[in-house]
Amino acid sequence: MFSDRIKVYYDKAIDAVFGLILLFISIAVAIGALKLFFTTWDLVRAAGVTGSYIHIITDVLTLYVMIELSKSLVEYFRSHRLRLTFILDAAIVFVVREVLITLFKHEVKAELIYAFSVFLLVLGAIRVAAIMVYQREKRISGEEH
Repeated sequence: MFSDRIKVYYDKAIDAVFGLILLFISIAVAIGALKLFFTTWDLVRAAGVTGSYIHIITDVLTLYVMIELSKSLVEYFRSHRLRLTFILDAAIVFVVREVLITLFKHEVKAELIYAFSVFLLVLGAIRVAAIMVYQREKRISGEEH
């Protein structure tokens, strides 16, 4: 009885906080897309091409990470659970972003590539395991059609 009311208030507070986070991520993505447009316009006016691409690649991949994070929050409002797969997708995109930036700047060392590779392998394995657990839970709960 008393604990049920506390749970209701807790759920409302979490919904409000996640809603605010989603709002700020959406605003950040919109601002980032506008800034990307202006950066692209600067690229058209620039004399050289190569140096400016790293900024555009970084900005695009950063926006993609933000979009992946927002997917996890949207899924929370659907199911009231944070899906690990969306969070792992954002982490994988972030690591790939770092690899691409490092490669493009020609600042890569073999040890760093090995570390990124192992980290991506671990994230991928965790993602596959999370999908398998999610499918198993769906089957057990009888929601699968």
